[in-house]
Formats: sequence, C-alpha cells, structure tokens
Amino acid sequence: MPLTSDQKQEIIKKYQTTEGDTGSPEVQIALLSNRIGKLTDHLKAHIHDTHSRRGLLSMIAKRRRLVNFLKSVDKKRYSSIAKDLSLKD
Repeated sequence: MPLTSDQKQEIIKKYQTTEGDTGSPEVQIALLSNRIGKLTDHLKAHIHDTHSRRGLLSMIAKRRRLVNFLKSVDKKRYSSIAKDLSLKD
C-alpha cells in the first residue's frame, strides 16, 4: 500500500516550490492526501480494520494541522493547494 518511489517523486515534482524541495507544506499535504485516498479505498473493502482506521485518522489530523499552518502563513498558497487537491475549507 505504500507509495512507490516513482509515484512519490512525481507528486513532489508537481507540488515543490523550489528545486529540490521535499518538505514544504504543499508537498507534505499532497503526499498525505494521496496516502489518505489509498487508505480510504482499503477501508471500504476492509470495514473492520480498526488499526488502519486509527492510522487514517492520524494522517487526516496531521494534514489538517499542515493546512491550517499554510492558511495562517500564506493564504494564496493555501487556496491554490486546496483548489488543486479539492480540500474542503
């Protein structure tokens, strides 16, 4: 279920703010969104997997904190990433 290195590099290249950027909030939010989507599909098939559900809730909380941070720092960057990833306000 983890991302392959090619998938991860593709997401990083799409959302990086400068060359070699791997830790900006945009990149972290995009990577978490991808993992959250995959885990959501897994949980639709495996309803009773409570350990994975706990991990999913942890990832959602981490993404929410990153989104809130980005919103407080730069609203323009926040709106572009929220629009691109279809995140709710």
